[in-house]
Amino acid sequence: MNQHEMSSGHEDHAESENHGTFKGYVTGFILAVLLTAIPFWLVMGRVFDKSSTTALVVLGLAAVQIVVHMVYFLHMNSKAEGGWTMLALIFTVMLVVILLSGSVWVMFHLNSNMMPGMMHGTHQVP
Repeated sequence: MNQHEMSSGHEDHAESENHGTFKGYVTGFILAVLLTAIPFWLVMGRVFDKSSTTALVVLGLAAVQIVVHMVYFLHMNSKAEGGWTMLALIFTVMLVVILLSGSVWVMFHLNSNMMPGMMHGTHQVP
């Protein structure tokens, strides 16, 4: 066996470990369809009285759907790429949370601090 045959055999084995099975793809597809249909039903059927409750449930189901896509279709787990993909994902999530929460915080404080006359009921008419 030459070196090329040995390396290609190893690559095939490593490649097959990272790819999902037909059952895994079907499971992921069914979960993705359910996690899309349920929020659609919640919104169209006006299941909750408050729209904020509906929004929170839909956002929660969206987060679950992101995890389903990462596990079943992107094959991300703690063993993939020696754990580096999971570390990169955690770092990305931390950056997104910091960016979004910081942006909301800045917008809230700009809104309350840029219009001080509006907060105290002292409207100035030109």
